[in-house]
Amino acid sequence: MSWSKVWKVIVFIGRVMFAVTCIMLVWSLSYWINPYIFKWFGWEITGYWAYLLHGIFSLLLLSMVMALFFPRAIKKHYAFTKKISDALRRISKGDFDVHIQADKDFEREYRGIIEGIHDMAGELGQAEKMKQEFISNVSHEIQSPLTSIRGFARALQENDLTEEERKHYLQIIEMETMRLSKLSDNLMKLTSLESKGQKLEMTSFSLDNQIRTLVLASEPQWSDKDLELELDLQKIMITADEDMLSQVWVNLIHNAIKFTPESGSIAISMKQVGDLAVVSIEDTGIGIDQEHLPRLFERFFKADASRNRALGGNGLGLSIVQKIITLHQGSIGVQSERGHGTKFDIKLPLQSRPLQVDNSVLENK
Repeated sequence: MSWSKVWKVIVFIGRVMFAVTCIMLVWSLSYWINPYIFKWFGWEITGYWAYLLHGIFSLLLLSMVMALFFPRAIKKHYAFTKKISDALRRISKGDFDVHIQADKDFEREYRGIIEGIHDMAGELGQAEKMKQEFISNVSHEIQSPLTSIRGFARALQENDLTEEERKHYLQIIEMETMRLSKLSDNLMKLTSLESKGQKLEMTSFSLDNQIRTLVLASEPQWSDKDLELELDLQKIMITADEDMLSQVWVNLIHNAIKFTPESGSIAISMKQVGDLAVVSIEDTGIGIDQEHLPRLFERFFKADASRNRALGGNGLGLSIVQKIITLHQGSIGVQSERGHGTKFDIKLPLQSRPLQVDNSVLENK
């Protein structure tokens, strides 16, 4: 038996003993003063009626004692319950900085409620902070291309532009609209992945064929930069959501291509380890500073904001990757060093059991 349960038993026994003692004291006191009361009234009562009046006087005396102590206890409980209701009212209005101090007389009885309210306020405050950051990031990501589009649209109204300048401005406007469209698509994907109604369409397929096909589909991008692609893929069959995993490989391969300078190399390998498929995607790109690695999978986080913006990134791709892998009960790790490339290691169960979507789990991964 735990110490808390032992303590509750001790407190209960102590209260029972205190109540019995009070009753005995009141009964004894009544028994002692009753003869004087009878004598004062001139009553000569014995036997049953004396015993009955003795009991009545005892109850009256006990009621007087209770009337002295109970109002104080009730008042203290009322004051404490008012603290709880005030705290809940503040939370309902968006004020999550609440702290309830319990009266020491009944701190143990209400400890669970107090801790529950504090935990709820903390989690709601964290969720509110994340929501505000999300809104701020979305607003920033939308405002930047809109400002660019508005500026170049005004510039196109000038009559003295050359045909080359006009085409250049139109290309920038087109690029910014594509950036907005991609941002919208990624936000919709994130919303879908974090939805409790999200279901995985589980099918059995060849994982090595899927990755090989996506690498070949990206050939125009990596051949333009004269990148060397190395594939070492063991034949593996997996049961998973094929479309979702396709999104994972597309995001990671495109990131590797995007951040690897010309004439660099990208190596993609896969092997089976027990009941897991282990995929590694390694590049010789610009790398990531060590202090940025813990935040790499956060929404809208960009290790190099200026370079990422120039290359058309919005900081959502890796967040989508992690959420999809989490839904498949897999894991993803990253190793990187500035100027020495980046390596992503993905582990996926060969027979995935879809994870029920819980936003708190996804956010804390």
